[in-house]
Amino acid sequence: MCRWFAYISPEEPCLLSDVLIDPVNAISKQCSEHYLPKLLPHGEETELVESKDALLKMRNSLLNMDGLGVAWYTKAAEDYVKDVTGQRPALYKSQSPPISDFNFRNLSSNTETYCVFAHIRASSGSVVTQVNSHPFVFGRHVFMHNGSISNFTNIRRDMTDLFSYDAYSNVLGSTDSEHAAALYITNLTKNGTKDTWEKEYPISDMLDAMKQTVLQIMQLQQKQLGKNATPNSLNLCTSDGKKMVAIRFRNHATEQPPSLYWSEFAGRTLNQKYPGHPDGADKVNEAATKSENDKIGKHTIIASEPTTYDESEWHLITRNCALTVDEFGTETEIPIEYDAQFNAVDPGYS
Repeated sequence: MCRWFAYISPEEPCLLSDVLIDPVNAISKQCSEHYLPKLLPHGEETELVESKDALLKMRNSLLNMDGLGVAWYTKAAEDYVKDVTGQRPALYKSQSPPISDFNFRNLSSNTETYCVFAHIRASSGSVVTQVNSHPFVFGRHVFMHNGSISNFTNIRRDMTDLFSYDAYSNVLGSTDSEHAAALYITNLTKNGTKDTWEKEYPISDMLDAMKQTVLQIMQLQQKQLGKNATPNSLNLCTSDGKKMVAIRFRNHATEQPPSLYWSEFAGRTLNQKYPGHPDGADKVNEAATKSENDKIGKHTIIASEPTTYDESEWHLITRNCALTVDEFGTETEIPIEYDAQFNAVDPGYS
C-alpha cells in the first residue's frame, strides 16, 4: 500500500525537510521500512513476518517505489496574480526514490509551509508515471489516497458519468485515486465549474462531500457486481490549505483499514528549532534555537505511520472514522455511518 503524510497549522509553519526527510521514519524512508504502533504487531507477534493476518502482511510488505508527490501551500501567487487571494498549492512529482531525489531534497531544505501533503506510491495496477502520483490538485483543493477502490475497472465508466465536465477534464492519469478526487470535487462544488474550485467551503461541506464520495463508490460496486463486490480500502485526505478532512475506511464487517494516525504534538518534536529529537529521547538536537519553555503553535499531523519515536504523541484513527481539522486547528473524530448492506467479503483474506 501507499504511504502519505499531511501537516496543517493556522500559525506554525514547518520546514519540509524536518517533516519529510530527516527523521528515521520520515515518509521518504517508508518506501521499505514501517512503524505501526497500536496496529502492528498483534498479540504475541513481534515482527511482521510472524503475523497471522495475511492482509496486514500484504499491505506492509510492499515497496512504495512507484512515485513521489508533494503539494505545499504558498501565498506567492497572491502577491502577483490579481484574482488570487490566500494560499494555493505548489506541486512536485517524481518517479525517483525520494531519499535519492536531489531536487526533492534541495526543495525540502529551503521550503516552509503551513500545510503540506506528501505521498509515496505503490501502484495497484495502473501505469507508473508522474501524472499518476498523488497528490491531485483541483484549484485550491488537494486530495490523496492510500488503499484501493476495488473492482475499479468495473465501475470506472459509471463513475466518470458522475463527474462535472471540468472535473472530468482535469483527470490526467488513470488511477482509481484521481477518479475519487474528481468525484469528491464534483460533490464539494455541487457539479460546479472550474472557478468553484478556487472557493473555500465549510468543514462540514468537505466532510459531507467525502462521505458522499465513499457512498457513491459502494453504490456503483453493488449495482455492477452485487455480491461479487470486494471491500475498498479508502484512506482519503483533502485540504484547502486552511482545513483538512481525512478518513480511515474499509467496508468490511471486521477487517481493519490501512493504518492512519494523527498527532497534535509531534510537530514540535519534528521542528528542529525546538529541543527534542524525532529519533529518540537519547538523541540531542544541537540545532535547537528555542528553549524547553517555548511553546509551538497549534498544528495537526495526519500520517500513515508515526514519524517520531514517541508512541504517546500519536493516536490511531478509529476504524471507519473521519478526522476533521477546522480553520482554528480543532481536531474532531467522527464515525462514518453507512448501511451494513455495503459491507463486502474479501475472498482472499476471509
